[in-house]
Amino acid sequence: MYDFLIDSFYLIGDTATKLFGIALIFLALAFIVKGKKAISALRTALPNTVFNINIMALNLLLLTPVLVWISQLQKQHNLLLIQPDTWQSIPEPLVIFVAVFLGDFIGYWRHRFEHTSFLWPSHMMHHSDANMTWLTLERFHPINRLSTFIIDSTFLLAVGLPPYAILINGLVRHYYGFFIHADLPWAYGKLGYVFVSPVMHRWHHAEEQAAHKTNFATVFAVFDLAFGTYRVPGLCTKPLGVKGQSSASLVAQLIYPFRFSSYKTGAARQQYESKIHAQPTEKTLR
Repeated sequence: MYDFLIDSFYLIGDTATKLFGIALIFLALAFIVKGKKAISALRTALPNTVFNINIMALNLLLLTPVLVWISQLQKQHNLLLIQPDTWQSIPEPLVIFVAVFLGDFIGYWRHRFEHTSFLWPSHMMHHSDANMTWLTLERFHPINRLSTFIIDSTFLLAVGLPPYAILINGLVRHYYGFFIHADLPWAYGKLGYVFVSPVMHRWHHAEEQAAHKTNFATVFAVFDLAFGTYRVPGLCTKPLGVKGQSSASLVAQLIYPFRFSSYKTGAARQQYESKIHAQPTEKTLR
């Protein structure tokens, strides 16, 4: 029990410390890319930034002990698809690449699952940010954060990857996730067909419904190309967020997955939401 609490407190403190350094990096990037316009962009995004920080803090307090417990439980059960010895004869750089590639593969399909009627009510909070910034990566409903961890970590442990590879996969995909959520006009040119760019992921967060069915990968755009979900028509100038939800409060969005009406699909759900929520003011990228 003591070790469990120590691990939980260490993870919370470590996360908070790292986020401060990341904030400084993206603040510098904002001024390099936008110049003085970065100040007005920061002011516009401030309400959603406060929302993101609040839900991040809530997830850290509520879920850190749970995630530590699940992680310990997973290690106690050897439900392996591939034996760990398989990876010992493979060079470490290749093992790391395979871990990130497989991590993004399961992440792609898990993300597609989050856009079905079953998981969308909990995933919706992530898309409700009408002023997407790097900190949008922390905007997840606790249910969504929990399901993501369980699905991704269980798969990677099942293929018997060594701990160092699983750790590096988590770091690469997490920090690259911050980058593709940042408000940066970078599409990578032809490399955009290989790696996910900020522009590609911004299209995924566009308010239009068609965008929510595209661009599910985090690192490798090749998954979207291979499975027919790639869509980058140019720079994304469409409004971001979710109609009827982007202006909802933190409490309202926390309750949303627990309402039966949230699981209505298609036009019926959109019509229902339009009646009970004020439509958000249309916002465009700056």
